[in-house]
Amino acid sequence: MSLQRVFSLQSHVVSGYVGNKSATFPLQVHGFDVDAVNSVQFSNHTGYKCFKGQVLNDSELEELVSGLRLNDINKYSHLLTGYIGAPSFLLKVADVVKELKQVNPDLVYVCDPVMGDNGKMYVPAELLPLYKEHIIPLADILTPNQYEAELLTGQKISCEEDALRVMDQLHEAGARTVVLSSTDLGSEETLVGLASIKDNDTSRRIRINIPRLPASFTGTGDLFAACLLAWMHKTNGDLKTSCQKTVATLQDVLKRTLKHAQDLAGPDGKLGVRELELRLVQSLDDIRQPKSDVVVEDI
Repeated sequence: MSLQRVFSLQSHVVSGYVGNKSATFPLQVHGFDVDAVNSVQFSNHTGYKCFKGQVLNDSELEELVSGLRLNDINKYSHLLTGYIGAPSFLLKVADVVKELKQVNPDLVYVCDPVMGDNGKMYVPAELLPLYKEHIIPLADILTPNQYEAELLTGQKISCEEDALRVMDQLHEAGARTVVLSSTDLGSEETLVGLASIKDNDTSRRIRINIPRLPASFTGTGDLFAACLLAWMHKTNGDLKTSCQKTVATLQDVLKRTLKHAQDLAGPDGKLGVRELELRLVQSLDDIRQPKSDVVVEDI
């Protein structure tokens, strides 16, 4: 039986579902052991009126990794990274990726380069060149949103042809698989995702049509990256099926979350961040085998 063990390095919240809280349960449902390191530990996500907590630094990360190394328990099938807030920490992450790839040369690194959205960075600008120089060349699967892909390449995306060029540029930088988890290229009813896989043996591009839901959710990118990791492993790298299953999972979870939020708020109530926390545990069956119909087309 193949090794199914994920080293997941991203944020953590005590209450709610973002970062490792959003990624760990779905991965476990799909049969992965998950060793989680929390880049930050906050009371709740930053969309609330306030939050409290701690930030892990690079020396503390090294201390944790050294414990795994000394006990010879640092062999993983996958490495997953999400939100990282400090340049020194990101450089240490690059060292960790290299070390874990030395331990297991077949390790698959899934990188969600969390830097911003909707035209605004919410991490220090110093992280961008570090992602370009040190992280992207190590990534096997990259899952930026449109804004993050534009940052990483310095290219604006105004149409599908632009997006395909940007994905090609990210391939050239080192990533075998690139998935733009969301773009502005859709309509009022539909979001458009794009994905591309490219190496010496394989080349494929697909378009994912994602029905829009009338609410704004948090933690969806973290859930997306975790589910994509799981499905790419289960399908032996079938990009089209993996994206279809991943987006269908998100649709099922978000529909359940929205219905729950509307029930809580009542007919005239406002949907706030508390009501819209992802209903992950309640979506166990959907995570295992999603039901939503999602159209995925070859380009």
